[in-house]
Amino acid sequence: MAHRIEIALKDNVRDARGERIRSEIEHFLDVPVKQVRTIDVFTVDADLTAAELELAAAGPFSDPVIQDFAIDVPIGRNFDFVVEVGFRPGVTDNVGRTAKEAIEYIIGRPLREGEGVYTSVQYLFTCGLDLKEMEGIATGLLCNTLIQRYQILDHASFVAQKGMQAYVPKVAVHATGTVKEIDLNVTDEELLRISREGVLALTLDEMKIIQAHYRDDLVLAARRSQGLGDRPTDVELEALAQTWSEHCKHKIFSGNVEYVDEKGNREQISSLFKSFIQRTTATVRENLGDKDFCLSVFKDNAGVIRFNDDYSLVFKVETHNSPSALDPYGGALTGIVGVNRDPFGTGKGARLIFNTDVFCFASPFYDKPLPARLLHPRRIYEGVIEGVEHGGNKSGIPTVNGSLVFDDRFAGKPLVFCGTAGIMPAVINGEPSHVKRIDPGDLIVMTGGRIGKDGIHGATFSSEELNESSPVSAVQIGDPITQKRMTDFLLRARDRGLYNFITDNGAGGLSSSIGEMSEECGGCRLDLSKAPLKYAGLDPWEILISEAQERMSLAVPPAKIDEFLALARIMGVEATVLGEFTDSGYFHILHGETTVAFLPISFLHGGLPPMEMRGVWEIKHHEEPKPADKSDYTEDLLKLLGSLNICSKESVVRRYDHEVQGGSVVKPFTGVNNDGPSDAAVVRPILDSFEGVVVGHGICPRYSDIDAYHMAANAIDEGLRNYIAVGGSPNLVAGLDNFCWCDPVKSEKTPDGEYKMAQLVRANKALYDYCVAFGIPLISGKDSMKNDFYDGTTKISIPPTLLFSVIGKMEDARKAVTMDVKRPGDVVYILGETADELGGSEYLAAKGFTGNRVPQVNAEKALNSYRAYHAAVVEGLVASCHDLSDGGLAVAAAESAFAGGFGLAVNLDAVPIKASASLDDEAILFSESASRLLITVDPGKSAAFENVMSGQAVARIGQVTADTTLTITGVSGKVVVKAEIANLKEAWQSPLQSL
Repeated sequence: MAHRIEIALKDNVRDARGERIRSEIEHFLDVPVKQVRTIDVFTVDADLTAAELELAAAGPFSDPVIQDFAIDVPIGRNFDFVVEVGFRPGVTDNVGRTAKEAIEYIIGRPLREGEGVYTSVQYLFTCGLDLKEMEGIATGLLCNTLIQRYQILDHASFVAQKGMQAYVPKVAVHATGTVKEIDLNVTDEELLRISREGVLALTLDEMKIIQAHYRDDLVLAARRSQGLGDRPTDVELEALAQTWSEHCKHKIFSGNVEYVDEKGNREQISSLFKSFIQRTTATVRENLGDKDFCLSVFKDNAGVIRFNDDYSLVFKVETHNSPSALDPYGGALTGIVGVNRDPFGTGKGARLIFNTDVFCFASPFYDKPLPARLLHPRRIYEGVIEGVEHGGNKSGIPTVNGSLVFDDRFAGKPLVFCGTAGIMPAVINGEPSHVKRIDPGDLIVMTGGRIGKDGIHGATFSSEELNESSPVSAVQIGDPITQKRMTDFLLRARDRGLYNFITDNGAGGLSSSIGEMSEECGGCRLDLSKAPLKYAGLDPWEILISEAQERMSLAVPPAKIDEFLALARIMGVEATVLGEFTDSGYFHILHGETTVAFLPISFLHGGLPPMEMRGVWEIKHHEEPKPADKSDYTEDLLKLLGSLNICSKESVVRRYDHEVQGGSVVKPFTGVNNDGPSDAAVVRPILDSFEGVVVGHGICPRYSDIDAYHMAANAIDEGLRNYIAVGGSPNLVAGLDNFCWCDPVKSEKTPDGEYKMAQLVRANKALYDYCVAFGIPLISGKDSMKNDFYDGTTKISIPPTLLFSVIGKMEDARKAVTMDVKRPGDVVYILGETADELGGSEYLAAKGFTGNRVPQVNAEKALNSYRAYHAAVVEGLVASCHDLSDGGLAVAAAESAFAGGFGLAVNLDAVPIKASASLDDEAILFSESASRLLITVDPGKSAAFENVMSGQAVARIGQVTADTTLTITGVSGKVVVKAEIANLKEAWQSPLQSL
């Protein structure tokens, strides 16, 4: 019998959760509600005594100071309607799992197989609404029906049935071990139907390649030797679909592209990845010579560089866009805990030292109609932020760097970038830590969480545009507590040398991890019936491709398996032997004694020919605004400071722990009140050393509306500029590229695919040109294509976006520089030249324009100035430094001033201007020209600073003042901006403060 334990706040305790729900209903749904109160419900489906239930309710489930509880009787009263929301069957319930463990602890015995605890929340409404309006509230705000179920009762019905009925969300059990054969000897239309209805994301050409494979006599003979028929099993077809998915295979980046420029010149490109990304790193490493610091690039879960003689640094940034669009909380939580596993599964395994997060959303104040399947941007905003918060904070990993980007085109699909860095000893047990191997005969071991239906078809679903038929099963919810246990266990196993190889069970689950590991040694033999499941009844294909979280796959030598499993038991982590690696040449999957898949490794990984695509570039012209006829830009500055892309993100950032582990030096906020926006982060990963890791990023998707080449160039420069500003060394810096693109393949759904492909080509060209010029090797990255929503009538595509992350080193973190001005009398300098480059700027966007003159990067000049500036930092000559980006000089000056609590007096006539340019006040104030830094220097050090900066485009433009006013004088000598820094700060802080 299932029991219900209900936990409610005492009458005199404020229900903050209920108040937040009430305000959100009024804000989003425009429905007035007098009061909302909330109750936590634990449904205990276990054979417990009344005394044991009482122990649980009074102990771990409630706080006796502020809460009351009731067992098997309703605690709610005095309401008009009650809505109860809980998870659907099969959806991960982390609180329920923890509650189950708490019960086992207090009763001193484990619950039986099939027993469990499930959580839900009751919302008690005092309102003058009817049932239909309550349905709207439930589905519009309280419940994500993809992963949750709900029940509504009015007060009379609630009383009549004595509260809510106990509901146990158990998965329906079907015949375990069922394997189907798929007939591919059918028409082309039928092949497409098989792909579409199976969520395989395979094209007709790809289906026909598979069809031909199963007509090959040698293939059929090999299959018959294993007891298989001539038709593919569903296990094989699902494994092929996962391996060949855009998400895993990166077909667009590895395909062939014919590129046509605006003059009609044609260029044949064989693989964007090889031609630009891989070639970038090869060229930079060759140029570095014996100073090359790259250890492992493009061949593991994350990139590895040398930090010092004793340690190596590991970094990876991933995206989790599609799941976050369906379930923002679960998708983002999975994004952060998933990327945690990438550096952890790199080489022999890294200790995780920090997270970074970049989110791209539509405005949370979006007020236009949305297609039925899309969630409101504010729901996505809040769910993503909470998911990453729970994933990062509960894992004990500091979040040190990130940003939020707003553009209403992200209503179609948000971008959720999550990054994690790790550090590992350069040598472990006498071997380089970044090197790993698999020997035939090594055992296949899965450790961590169990396998469920969550995340089935995640890889293939993420390879298509979002639509109204996107599958519920693709959603996953991570469990950071289980993962933390697993990582703690595996670090000990690493140091004891108990495994040869480790990798993440990410997209595609065992199909992906074991499939890729099998390629290392030449084959595998894996028994799915041995896999630990969350619940009975999964078919073999589901076990193979499930992306259920918190799992790693390992190759363990037979001689060490007993010690490995014993350590797992001691540390409370599940570890299971599933088979062994072989050199058979086959991906051999069994369920018990029955072979359910027998795929040649060569076909699984090499059977797909490259895509053939075309990109045609054209220059597009945008309307330019008329020149401003004004002499005071104070209001323009205040408006810019309050724009979503510039305003303070403190209400988000403060939810993330950036102090845990104790190594944070430059944190997300700085200044006299610790609320000024830092340009990059500095972390000391080894606490008995002052060596620092510096991490920053650049992202500017709006520039791609003019030219994706310059969008990418500016993202690279911005990332490096932020890194340099805080003190990062230009001599040891590496980059990661994360491309998120709308569909760039021409089709009926994407008639402008050739233009979008040309944008992608141009961004890759810029990546090569500027990373080579800056000397930045690319060590890892990821691409995410098909970032569109399409429901047959409405298409929403994201702006082409490159997130460029940089990571590197500073020898002495004590010399780190922050962006806040430090003292009155300090001299203000600007480094870098300004041009009339308002195209794509925040200033023009605020006026409803795009413009055409996008900022252009001069890499040679920029690198020379960055090197000179770094020399000044090393000599201790810099008091503060802030990069100029969104909003230009005016915004950078305002932020530096109010962060430090002092005024600034700035003269625009002294600003260095690009040759042959003649700029007015508007352009100098708000141009977003690249490679510029706003620097303050103690007057006693100014001569030395100017000497170090000799030959660079640097100029004195003002002074830090003792008053609290930002005063900017225009080229004519008249004041063009004058504002109290308190007013500037208020404009900057207020837009997102209440969210």
